Amino acid sequence: MKAIVITRPGGPEVLEMQERPKPEPGVGQIRVRVRGSALNRADLMQREGNYPVPPGVPADISGMEYAGEVDALGPAATLWKTGDRVMGIIGGGGHAEFLCVHEREAIPVPTSISWENAAAIPEAFLTAHDALFNRLDLRSGETLLIHAVGSGVGTAALQIANVTGARVLGTTRSAAKLERAKKLGLDFGIDASRGDWAAQVEAAIGAEQVHAVLDLVGGDYLEGNMRVLALRGRIVVVGLTAGASAQFNMSVLLRKRLTIVGTMLRSRALEEKIAVARDFSERGIPLFEQGKLHPVVDRVFSFDEIRAAHQLMESNKTFGKIVLRWD
Repeated sequence: MKAIVITRPGGPEVLEMQERPKPEPGVGQIRVRVRGSALNRADLMQREGNYPVPPGVPADISGMEYAGEVDALGPAATLWKTGDRVMGIIGGGGHAEFLCVHEREAIPVPTSISWENAAAIPEAFLTAHDALFNRLDLRSGETLLIHAVGSGVGTAALQIANVTGARVLGTTRSAAKLERAKKLGLDFGIDASRGDWAAQVEAAIGAEQVHAVLDLVGGDYLEGNMRVLALRGRIVVVGLTAGASAQFNMSVLLRKRLTIVGTMLRSRALEEKIAVARDFSERGIPLFEQGKLHPVVDRVFSFDEIRAAHQLMESNKTFGKIVLRWD
């Protein structure tokens, strides 16, 4: 099979298309003929040598999500048949023509969704769905603040929150991205490039009126998050593009009785990943079938153009997902 291989740590130039053995499905696994995947920040970090992969995952083939057809069944695999359309997240190895996953991790692809759109769903929507409901316990009528609302996870979370009945504020450093996010249902857009974003939040809705924060930025955003949160507010940290360290006033944490949690899907145990996949299959997939959720695709590249795809993601100019396809 063809695979995108990281030949050494470095920039996009270290990526090469190579031939690798086709994997064989183990007990309870299915082999998937990958039709499409997508690009994530973790793929860039892995390419640079800054993101260790989980045990059993190829360190030289990135890719954390896939969409494709069931190609073969391993021993005791009974949930799917060959030719079924599936998608899902994986610890790595998604940027290859074939991969093997546990059958219970796979999620059905609605018949109305193309391979390119399906490839934009798993990582963004599973991460957002898990973060909003299992980590933040978001409820109808609450106010949610999303940092990096124009990202893949950000656009997914925005849509899910809208369906839930929450009011949504979002930050980004691009006025153009905010305008696009408003078309997806963003109630208030905050241009973080204009300075004190917390002050902008307060000007828009008042002080200490945010119930929950989905933080895809990290770094010094933590202090502002705590500032805008209401009593018993919650923060889930998903991304660290602004850095992994922050200082904050713990007296605010105590006074407001705040909750701060972190989340990461990639390193979770198999049974935890299965639980996330099953929950999303039951609660999320029907929303795509009803037209209430839509994958947001910025651009589609052939896997032959993988270096250009990495360069585009590094530019921070995308809105939604960069999708990769096998021609």
